[in-house]
Amino acid sequence: MDRFVRNDVRNIAIIAHVDHGKTTLVDGMLKQSGVFRVNERVEERVMDSNDIERERGITILSKNTAIFYGDTKINIVDTPGHADFGGEVERVLKMVDGVLLLVDAFEGPMPQTRFVLKKALELKLKPIVVINKIDRQDARPNEVIDEIFELFLELGADDEQLDFPIVYCSARDGIAKYELEDEAKDLKPLFDTIINHVPAPQGYKDEPLQMLVTTIDSNDYVGRIAIGKIERGRIKRNQQVAICGKDGSVRNGKIVTLYTFNGLKREEVEEAFLGDIVAVAGLTDINIGETIADSQNPEPLPFVEIDEPTISMTFSVNDSPFAGREGEYVTTRHLRDRLFKELETNVSLRVSETDSPDAFEVAGRGELHLSILIETMRREGYEFQVSRPRVIYKEIDGVLCEPIELLTIDVPEGYVGVVIEKLGSRKAEMINMTSAINGYVRLEFKIPARGLIGYRSEFLTDTKGNGIMNHIFYGYEPAKGDIPERNRGVLVAFETGEAVTYGLYNAQERGSLIIGPGTPVYQGMIVGICSRSEDIDVNVCKKKHVTNMRAAGSDEALRLTPPFEMSLEQCLEFIAGDELVEVTPKSIRMRKRILNPEMRKKEAKKNK
Repeated sequence: MDRFVRNDVRNIAIIAHVDHGKTTLVDGMLKQSGVFRVNERVEERVMDSNDIERERGITILSKNTAIFYGDTKINIVDTPGHADFGGEVERVLKMVDGVLLLVDAFEGPMPQTRFVLKKALELKLKPIVVINKIDRQDARPNEVIDEIFELFLELGADDEQLDFPIVYCSARDGIAKYELEDEAKDLKPLFDTIINHVPAPQGYKDEPLQMLVTTIDSNDYVGRIAIGKIERGRIKRNQQVAICGKDGSVRNGKIVTLYTFNGLKREEVEEAFLGDIVAVAGLTDINIGETIADSQNPEPLPFVEIDEPTISMTFSVNDSPFAGREGEYVTTRHLRDRLFKELETNVSLRVSETDSPDAFEVAGRGELHLSILIETMRREGYEFQVSRPRVIYKEIDGVLCEPIELLTIDVPEGYVGVVIEKLGSRKAEMINMTSAINGYVRLEFKIPARGLIGYRSEFLTDTKGNGIMNHIFYGYEPAKGDIPERNRGVLVAFETGEAVTYGLYNAQERGSLIIGPGTPVYQGMIVGICSRSEDIDVNVCKKKHVTNMRAAGSDEALRLTPPFEMSLEQCLEFIAGDELVEVTPKSIRMRKRILNPEMRKKEAKKNK
């Protein structure tokens, strides 16, 4: 039987480093293909749909959309740029035949570009290079193209992949051109390049159905929705299908509703076939990586291997004196159900039971991966506590190995010394140093993942906010020995009550406070960062004794330094092994694992 070529469809993924303008480019493509009405008000970065994505300006979940250019339907998958969401990227690349590699005209290829491009080249996908932000004053497009070419060679691209077309773009202005000196008024050159260079899907449209599920969505009305590309055959509404599990099992199901993508909307259709990216509802227990196949002739498709988690944390039920005050879901059952539900859609996550019925071990691809999960749960009304992140060691050929990250740092020349010195003590090994571009030097290191825990905030302080750091998983190497932990102690509340100005005023002499007057505190809660290396108990609830004597100047107001407010990520990076972060919908508090000061001292003596 002849292979059928589906000329009216192109399937592409957009891959790029975080903040290189991926989602903005998709906005422009949607607007220029007539997806929105002329007078329709459209949000910026319309593809970043959840609140956390909008606030942080990053893409966390891959998104599907589709546009029509002439008679051709272009299915576009917008992928995350952060290495922590690499599991998302690896899966969605299975749905497409080509990739738009988007690179900033000043920054050039970054660690994340390398990571996603490597995955795409391994899958033999056809790349189109888009140099974005050509309107930047400091743009250096010609040098950036040389850097991209070197990266392709380094990643082992074949001759066909090395012959990539280049399009110059300003996603913000909605223009594209083939040569820098061309006039440009729209994105037509980009659309034409996609049609001419991305292979059309091909295969057998009249053979038994095969569709790999690469994404799971859910909807309150229809339940779980499986999204994937039809690799072979046809799929119809109300069709009886077989679901091939990853373990080789086969079970039956029925397609209740079938959708294709049009713009940002899903449209119900009766039938779809080879090359279409579709969403199907009605298969209640379907999972990522399973194949929807013909009920008479079920044949599974191979699934991409997802990289293993490198960092784990313990999530446990909140047992602080303030437990249950602010959260809606506070019990072990709530926590357990929510974590196991996350596994359905979050492929790089692992959740396991521990010796304690109230605690669960949660492993992910990095701190950001886990902190996004914590933030999402918090906003949903969950209340719980988490431990310090720990790296996951592996034994390879009898040698204890730990995860290593590839770290890229861009800093002004004046800060190079302090960065190299600090990273040296964290067991980092410098592998490259590139001379200054616009006064910035690029440093590249291999560093143990645990050496990065707690470093970001220190780095921002050391470089006075002028440095940029990015890191990506490199691989496992033999363990590198001890890395010094936090060098400052904490100020711990001595009793439960409400913090008052007088108590805080006395405490701030010992270090910097992280709470202000009027904050409810409990015994064992962390209220500040000590200026010395040991922990100090302070009484922030202590009021001034009232006497009938009036001393000169006693009425002068006590001056408090404004508290240093810490974000969730800063708290997770800051805490030591004997501390926890208590997370509720309204508050983030740090606390000692053992609240009672006497018991804490006994435990510390025992551990010494």
